[in-house]
Amino acid sequence: MNLKQYVNIPNILSFYRLLSSPFVLYYALSRNESIYVILLVINLVTDAMDGIIARMFKLETEFGAKLDAYADIGMYITAIIGVIMFKSNDLSPHYISLFTFIFVFIVPKIISLSRFKKLPSLHLYSSKIGGYMQGAFFFVLFVFCFNSIFYYITIVFGILTFIEQIIIVLIMSELKSNVKGLYWIIKEQ
Repeated sequence: MNLKQYVNIPNILSFYRLLSSPFVLYYALSRNESIYVILLVINLVTDAMDGIIARMFKLETEFGAKLDAYADIGMYITAIIGVIMFKSNDLSPHYISLFTFIFVFIVPKIISLSRFKKLPSLHLYSSKIGGYMQGAFFFVLFVFCFNSIFYYITIVFGILTFIEQIIIVLIMSELKSNVKGLYWIIKEQ
């Protein structure tokens, strides 16, 4: 067994995010915004760092991709609940787009579970860009203020990314991790 596949800096960062999600959720639900924001920002930074380190030092593994995908789900849940708990006044006029985003986020996971009996860990290029945009949006939202233009750019890009994920999990014959995007899937077939 190759321990480097399981115990490395990117996986430790992803594991931290996975373990911290219940605590971040607790601070959101208990309406402790300052601790919630600190933990969310730490999670956003570690989310960006794990992928960069994995690619830079050739530490990308199937295990790491799955661990990161599970940690991402926890982070999405805690971020969305935090937005609803602390920023509902800013976002209430935009709930239709927010709930559309959430719905389209969930759909590829449901399709993947029904087709392949496991959650996807696609890590598309669009997902990486969208993740950075969403992280920047959450940071700006909680540290500065709500910006509707930034919000809609982030939401629309996220929805398009999730639609790409939906198409990919529908056309793949077997679920793979670290897929670049729909173009590459079609090119392979």
